[in-house]
Amino acid sequence: MAHTLLLVDDEPFNLELMSELLEDAGYQVQTAESGAEAWRLLEKEGDRYSSVLLDKMMPGMDGFEVLRRIKANAQLAFLPVIMQTAVGAAASVQEGLSQGAFYYLTKPFSREMLQAVVAAAVSHWDRHAYFRELANQQAEALGYLNEAFFTFRTHKEAQWVTAMLARACPHPERVATGLFELLVNAIEHGNLQLTYAEKTRLQAEGTWEAELERRLNDPTLGQHQVTLHYRRSRETISFTITDQGAGFDWQHFLDTEAISYLESHGRGILIARKLSFDDVHYQGNGNQVTADIWLIRPTPPASDANAAAPSADTH
Repeated sequence: MAHTLLLVDDEPFNLELMSELLEDAGYQVQTAESGAEAWRLLEKEGDRYSSVLLDKMMPGMDGFEVLRRIKANAQLAFLPVIMQTAVGAAASVQEGLSQGAFYYLTKPFSREMLQAVVAAAVSHWDRHAYFRELANQQAEALGYLNEAFFTFRTHKEAQWVTAMLARACPHPERVATGLFELLVNAIEHGNLQLTYAEKTRLQAEGTWEAELERRLNDPTLGQHQVTLHYRRSRETISFTITDQGAGFDWQHFLDTEAISYLESHGRGILIARKLSFDDVHYQGNGNQVTADIWLIRPTPPASDANAAAPSADTH
């Protein structure tokens, strides 16, 4: 079934150009020439869209206001929003991502960049929809699971473990998407030792899947396993993921400004932190990460009531 995209821009020429490029790539498109029109469509039939391409600068209701409304709506909150603007300043990009934007395109952009970014967003939406469907299956018994360990090697195995454990959590489809992203990072960049730059190059060459399969069949790399430790208490659900890789510069990827916003991958940690979990923190050299869901939100000790505001997160 074809994916439907909502394109929002107050310039008819831009809408016509994007529509042509995306229809050529096999997508169906719906257009809106204002933020108000876009919001009416989203309120009425938001579930038919796989992604929204949203211009930042529009008269009346601008792109940021539409984005805020999307993220505040429980039925739309996980819809991938690609912000587009002629302003490429870091502060502008950071503002969009802090509001929940999934990607950020700076005009003018090429056909290849547009199609690559949309493909990544739609793939993310497909994964979310898949896990949402699995989460709807009956799995009440998982609510009584307090602790478990899992080991696995492949994406398919990680997918099954993710789908099962997410059903033990509030908002399982959100948890599943972020958890799977962290597991994929552990498999690809940890156990299989694929660097961010290598993945970028392999995807551009169209050889990514072949190289992934080759490494999974490697007699050394292919034997590496990911361990997932699931723990549930009255206050928290925690997932601790450990791979057998050498680690990575995880602090770089926790800083959203350090990410290249025009790449087609590299946002797994950001997705987990912003959309899926209440806390994500790495240990040591980066081959172990813990992601927490707060069932009861922690409160600071009474003695801290008059303390200064805490510093920025350094996890």
